[in-house]
Amino acid sequence: MAQRIGGFRRKTRSKLKKSPKDKGKISIRNYFQQFKIGERVLLSAEPAVQQGMYFPRFHSKTGVIKNKKGSCYEVMIKDGGKEKTLIVHPVHLKKA
Repeated sequence: MAQRIGGFRRKTRSKLKKSPKDKGKISIRNYFQQFKIGERVLLSAEPAVQQGMYFPRFHSKTGVIKNKKGSCYEVMIKDGGKEKTLIVHPVHLKKA
């Protein structure tokens, strides 16, 4: 079988694109936002920040905050029939 060429962000040109009105500097408020354990969040990637980004397959899914790990959060999501834990920076999360 042939190997697939590309890395983490392959085939994400439209998925990780910002609208023209959202382009520019990222908000400090979003970068340092706080969440409580058990709170529901929406995974919404900030393409300008690669640190703490989840795998693009999980874009626009909702999950529950399970724990805080450093400056990031552990988010539990359902993918198919399984529960998965993602470690996500708060800049990529929105309150659902």
